[in-house]
Formats: sequence, C-alpha cells, structure tokens
Amino acid sequence: MTVDDANAGGGAEPPTYPTPHHEVDHTAEPTHDPLAIRLEQLILGADRRYTPFQAARTAGVSMELASRFWRAMGFADIGQAKALTEADVLALRRLAGLVEAGLLSEPMAVQVARSTGQTTARLAEWQIDSFLEGLTEPPEPGMTRTEVTYPLVELLLPELEEFLIYVWRRQLAAATGRVVQAADDEEMVDRRLAVGFADLVGFTRLTRRLEEEELGELVEAFETTCADLVAAHGGRLIKTLGDEVLYCADDPGTAAEIALRLIETLGHDETMPALRVGIAFGTVTTRMGDVFGTTVNLASRLTSIAPKDAVLVDGALAEELTRTGEAPASEAEAAEEAARAEKEGRRAATYRFALQPMWQRPVRGLGVVEPWLLSRRPT
Repeated sequence: MTVDDANAGGGAEPPTYPTPHHEVDHTAEPTHDPLAIRLEQLILGADRRYTPFQAARTAGVSMELASRFWRAMGFADIGQAKALTEADVLALRRLAGLVEAGLLSEPMAVQVARSTGQTTARLAEWQIDSFLEGLTEPPEPGMTRTEVTYPLVELLLPELEEFLIYVWRRQLAAATGRVVQAADDEEMVDRRLAVGFADLVGFTRLTRRLEEEELGELVEAFETTCADLVAAHGGRLIKTLGDEVLYCADDPGTAAEIALRLIETLGHDETMPALRVGIAFGTVTTRMGDVFGTTVNLASRLTSIAPKDAVLVDGALAEELTRTGEAPASEAEAAEEAARAEKEGRRAATYRFALQPMWQRPVRGLGVVEPWLLSRRPT
C-alpha cells in the first residue's frame, strides 16, 4: 500500500500497523513528561515533528514498508502520535534508497534493520541498567534523577557514540576478513566451525536460593569471564543466555582450549556453580550473527550430558584434533612412543589435549553418538 493509496477516498484516516503480539517492543510509548522530552531531544538531537504517516510520506516510502522497518528495529507502534524526527525520516530514506539502488533487496534491508535494532536495544538497556543508574544517584537531597542524568548524558553522549562507531568498525573489519578468506560463496554461509556451549550446573536451583542482586552479580561475572576468555583465545562469542554461553571458533584446537580455560578459570571461583561444556565440529549456517544447524544442536546435547567441570566433544572434533597433532590417536601408542624416544635420546612428540572415548549413547533427535572426554595433557 502506498501513501497515495492511503490518501485516496477523500482524506480518510491513514491506516495504522500495530506491532504483532510476538514482537518485542524495545522503545517506550511517546511520553509527555517535560524532563523526559528534554532528554529525548538531547539524545536524538531533534524535536518531534512527524507522525508515522507524515514521516513515511516525507521520506517517499510507503507506510507499509516504513512500518516493516520500524517493527524490525523494535520500535513500538505509536498510532499517529507526532513523535518522529528528521533523523527518522533520513533513516527511512537511506534504507529505501539502498533497496531502490539495488544494493539490498527489501527482505535484506529488513534484516539489516532487525539485526541493528536487536543489537543496539540490548546495548542501550545494559548502559542504562548497569552504567547510568550507578552514576545518576542524586548527589544532594531534593534533586531528581533526571536533573542529574541530563548533564551527564550531555557529556557522555558524543564519547559513547564515537566509541560505538569505533568498535563496530573493528568488528566489521574482522568479519569482512573472515568472509574474503572463505574458499567459495557457499562457505560464506555454510562453514565448518567448532561450536561450544558452556552451561552452569544447577542454575535453576540456585535462583531459588539467591537474592535478585546476588543472582545478577553471578550472571554478570559468568558472562564477563566467558566473554573475556573466548575473545582472548581467538573465539567468537555468539550469545549469552544467563546461565549458558554459545561460542564458536574456526579452529577446533582453539575451541578446545577455550573450553578447558573456562573450566579451569571458573573452577577456581568458589562463588560459581560447576560448569560443563560441549563442543561439536562441522558445517554451520550463519545468519544475523547467530549460528544454526545440526552441529549446533549436537554441541547443545553434549553439554546436557557432560559431567560436572568436564568437556565432551563429538567424534568429528576428536578426529580433527588427532589429525592436526594436538591430541594422540591412542594414549597407549603415545606412551610407547615416549618410552622409545627417551631410550633413543630424542624428544618425543608433545600433545596439548587428551581424548578418552565414552560410552555410545542415543541423543534425542540426533541418533547414537560417541562422545569423547577432553582434558589437558600434563606438560
């Protein structure tokens, strides 16, 4: 439906497009609180000028497409309230321009809007919950939080904006490098990766014992530790789910090292529950920063059956570690080779990891699998 279609019929009220019930609204309804409006104007850098219908018309975009973009970005339906700015018009015009120029298909433009909206919504929530709240406690009795927040946001906004752009460019450069190194176009979407899940044991029971603040601190410490270790050792953190993290790595040895580091590091923290990790290696479909496929499902299943403070891997990852010389094909043969090397006065082969075959077992939806227990070999 175009804007002209909506105008047909002698000034009829333009249609609204309510947000579907399964969508999550990340932006609040327009407020009439004067101080809140001042903060909004400061952050957006512009006054409210347009209704959604007017913004779409000014941008030269159909109301239907504009609504699809706004929903994808996580914006709440505001009916026909005058709550949009020149920046909203420009954003619509840019997205629609990419489609018109043939640089993006319409579904791809919607995906760009959705991925950006979901990522920045979480970032904004984190910054408000964990950052601004701690800095905006009124220093003097009688002062409101908003009165403290306004000058603080005024100072921080340009710095945080520049930092966000810097981090995004660095991440974009790294992601682009991985794509151009892919062997072919199919590998850009369906790639062989090592996928790992790390899961806190007994987290549900723990939530019944801990106060909300204690629980929040534990989850934050867990996610922060995992994120730091994954990044430091060359993996990529895909997502965190409170008591669980999902990461991946191009190299199976990297994924295995990360898993053992997680067990070792969190095992020394008395406040943390036991951890279990599952890793699988194989073809993975990547989409909107997430990973999908049988390999991901297998890693999740391995995690659910792993012993406490232990790592289970699938046969494909075990085979790859053996092929690259990072784990021996047989512990008995490795011991015999070490004895011969010592007797002959030469240096024996060294391995980073040890693999112990476990009992084969059926895994729901994936048939029978033979997991391997991964451990670190003594130096």
